[in-house]
Amino acid sequence: MKFLLLLVFLFSIASSKVYYSKVEPYELRDISSNVSGLIIKIDEDKIGKVLSDDSYIEIDTELDNKEYVYTTQKLKYISNTLISSKNILKNMKLSLIKKRENYKKIKNLKIKSLIEKDKEFHDLINSENLYLNTKKEIDNLKVQISDLKFKIIYLKRKIKDKNLIAKGFVLYSIKVKVGQVVGISTPLAQVADISKAKLTIYLDPSDVLNADKKIIYIDEKKTKYKISRTLNIADSINISKYMAQIIIESPSIFSRLVKVELRDE
Repeated sequence: MKFLLLLVFLFSIASSKVYYSKVEPYELRDISSNVSGLIIKIDEDKIGKVLSDDSYIEIDTELDNKEYVYTTQKLKYISNTLISSKNILKNMKLSLIKKRENYKKIKNLKIKSLIEKDKEFHDLINSENLYLNTKKEIDNLKVQISDLKFKIIYLKRKIKDKNLIAKGFVLYSIKVKVGQVVGISTPLAQVADISKAKLTIYLDPSDVLNADKKIIYIDEKKTKYKISRTLNIADSINISKYMAQIIIESPSIFSRLVKVELRDE
């Protein structure tokens, strides 16, 4: 019986592959600036902690906030002007209808002189031109309003991008200092998603195809985990090896080395 158990144990070892992997956060995300400006605040006490709704880096927004206020005011004024212009256009249209009717009545009357008819005609043309110009002004106001609405959206986005928030992520590192002027694409920080963790191992070519069917042991303990993803392109550093990743539950401590076994049982 002992001999049989020994054979089973030896067969199990022979049919398993052992790897070592560091427990890493599910994702490390590099944060770069979307805007230009002066760094006015950095909360370095948040390094290594889970971030909340509060910003951990702030870029100066004083001028942006003022521009936002002035732009919203301008939008309000132009919107009111548009309403007034539409009412004026409505009245002009009623007046224009009357003038057209009047001209139709007199243009063939013999009792009206040519001068009187010409005067009515020119008055009608002037009224029609004024009506068309007012319509054109309304269209221009609509274009201005569209531009201002877009500018407000842009300013909101710009102000938001100057207050860096990454709720639920851990602040891994900060790469700038207070007083530094940053531009677009300047690296600002690195944050980590620790809602899950990952183990990365490098498989031999013969193990890649059946990797997802293997039973995974971590530190000698059988787990419910499976190979989450594999690359069928050889790794550029680990020559002739193929990267595979195992997504696991978030541990209490990251970066420790664990033993990973892939077994057939």
